[in-house]
Amino acid sequence: MKKLLSLMAICAIIFTANCSRIEQNNDPIIGIWSQAKTEVTSTTAKTTIRKEWIFNDVYLGRYHEITGNEITLQTDFAWSKEGDTYTIEYRGLENTPHQTFKIVTSDENILLKQIDGDDIAIRE
Repeated sequence: MKKLLSLMAICAIIFTANCSRIEQNNDPIIGIWSQAKTEVTSTTAKTTIRKEWIFNDVYLGRYHEITGNEITLQTDFAWSKEGDTYTIEYRGLENTPHQTFKIVTSDENILLKQIDGDDIAIRE
């Protein structure tokens, strides 16, 4: 009986020693960011193209392109942060270069802005 109790005590110590606390990521990029534009396809028809980035707290995310009501492109991405600069690496899109940008706050919106100055998306 003493051997069983000793074994259980050792197991309990090992299991509690291996538990670690998961860090909470409260980065301001976490959430949904989008860009929408309307293209004229003919004299009577217009199409809305929406791009959407969903950033999560484990440095991953999902990118969608939606034309009208149909998802035309969907892929996962990894994101990283160095200082105040963010980088997206798209997975599954080999010919797509990494995007590098910063979060910029204006009077009306919070924007993702590429390093060269072009706006990428606004926070929803």
